[in-house]
Amino acid sequence: MSVPAVAIHDLSFTYPGQRVPVFQHLTLDIPAGQRFGLFGPNGAGKTTLMNCMTGLLPAGSGAVQLLDHPVGRQKKKVNALFGLVPQDFSFYQELSPMENFEFFGAWYGLSPKAVKERAVLLLDMLGLNDVTKKPVYKFSGGMKRRVNLAIAVLHQPRILFLDEPTVGVDVQTRHAIIAFLVQQNSAGTTLIYTSHQLKEAEELCNRIALIDAGEIIASGTPESLLQQNNAPSLETLFINLTGKAYRDADI
Repeated sequence: MSVPAVAIHDLSFTYPGQRVPVFQHLTLDIPAGQRFGLFGPNGAGKTTLMNCMTGLLPAGSGAVQLLDHPVGRQKKKVNALFGLVPQDFSFYQELSPMENFEFFGAWYGLSPKAVKERAVLLLDMLGLNDVTKKPVYKFSGGMKRRVNLAIAVLHQPRILFLDEPTVGVDVQTRHAIIAFLVQQNSAGTTLIYTSHQLKEAEELCNRIALIDAGEIIASGTPESLLQQNNAPSLETLFINLTGKAYRDADI
C-alpha cells in the first residue's frame, strides 16, 4: 500500500483566545499523485487546514504527516517535501525573477548551478524569458502569479499546496497556469489546491473534498459526487451542500 501524500488523523485546532474550535477530530488522507481540491465557503476552515498541513500553524491535537514524515518535527526534511503558492505574493518585488530565484534557491539549499538550470527551464515554461532581469514590481498581476508559482516549484517538491493560484488573472493566464500544474502533476507532484473558481476545479482536480464548519461533508471524485448528489456541476453541488447564506469570514 502506497504512502499517502498527506495523512491527517484526529486533528483539532482552536485559535488562541477563541472558545470554538475551527475543527475537531478531523481525519483525511490524500493519496500521492492526486490533483486534490479542498473547497468550502468562507469561514469553513480550509485556509486553517492548509496552514496546519504545511506547519504554518501547529496542530492543537492529532497528527499531520507528509509522505510519512510528521509535520512539526524534522522541519528541514519536511519543508523540502513541499512547495507553497500562497494567495498573497511571497517574493521580493524590487528584485528580478532571477534574483528571487537565487535568494529562494539558497533558502531551499540548492546550489547556484542547480538554481540557474531550474530557473532557465521555469522561465521558459511560464513565458517569462523576456523579463528575467526586470524588477517584479513592474509586472502585471498575471506575471506576478507565474513568478509566485515558479518560486514554489524551484526545488521540485513532491507536494505542491496552492491557495487561489489564479486569483485576479486573465483567461489566458489562467489556462496557462492550469496547464503548467497538470504538467507538474504528470511528472509526479501531488497537487493540493483551493479556490473559489469551481469551474476551474472541474478542469484541474481528479479528487475533491468539501469542508464546512470544520468538517469534511463530502469527499470523492468530482464525477462520483455529482452523480451521488444529482448535481450538474460542482457549483450546484457546493450550493446544495453548504447553502446560499452569506459567508463573510475566511479562516
